[in-house]
Amino acid sequence: MSNRTDVRRAGSSPAARSRACAHQAARRRRRITATITLLALGAASAYLASVERLPDIPGLPDRFGPVLTPTVVARGAHAPSSTPSPTHTPTTAPTSVPESGPGTFTVATAGVENTRAGRPYRVEVEDGIGVDPDEAAEQIAAILNHEQGWSHGGDVAFRQVADGSAALVIRIATPSTADAICATGGLDTHGELNCRVDRTVAVNLKRWQLGSPEFDGPPEEYRALVINHEVGHWLGYGHRGCPGLGEPAPVMMQQIKGLNGCVSNAWPYAPDGTFHDGPEVP
Repeated sequence: MSNRTDVRRAGSSPAARSRACAHQAARRRRRITATITLLALGAASAYLASVERLPDIPGLPDRFGPVLTPTVVARGAHAPSSTPSPTHTPTTAPTSVPESGPGTFTVATAGVENTRAGRPYRVEVEDGIGVDPDEAAEQIAAILNHEQGWSHGGDVAFRQVADGSAALVIRIATPSTADAICATGGLDTHGELNCRVDRTVAVNLKRWQLGSPEFDGPPEEYRALVINHEVGHWLGYGHRGCPGLGEPAPVMMQQIKGLNGCVSNAWPYAPDGTFHDGPEVP
């Protein structure tokens, strides 16, 4: 039935016609509102259905859990596996070290091998200086047994012990304590240098933790130079000089005092087995 018919039945007076028009306008507004609501509900349902069909993607918010942090893969790198291997978080290198300590030492015990053949050595760390004895011993073992180290070719082997059988004692100590150890052999290390006195190697904590400004490499690599240099003295090697401009510095060169045209080097041997040598220094 048309709207015009409804208007006629409502009467012919102006007031009646006005009321009829108002009712018709209200009905039109209700129909428009209902249509908009249905359209909105339909769109929302379609969106939710599309989300539920999405595959599991790292970083996509879970409607019933927290938002996952997406993994960032560097350019050219392979995407990590779903179960990544645990990685070691490097610690921040210290910017300073204590100048003195109690003068007492803790012996490293992890890694001790009493049945292995080799020259027995012991690792000790001065107490309260922030260096774990077992971690230090692990690093020293890796240096001594490195293919470019003194074990190259199998002529020399090393074995860590924790008792009095050690023929070599490697001590990591504060500058003051290291100076005191070195002074027993008549050496003045000025709170800066390392030394070897008889069977004892004194590693200055400053050099172990901070490296050397003359060495082009991180402190971890400079530790290899410290150990290889002082153990080289224990094995009977004297100081060497730079063999030539741009050549690798011999490990028996006092690189902390200057490179004299050579390039920083922490190992006695090159990767091809060549021994890094230089002129003897009186």
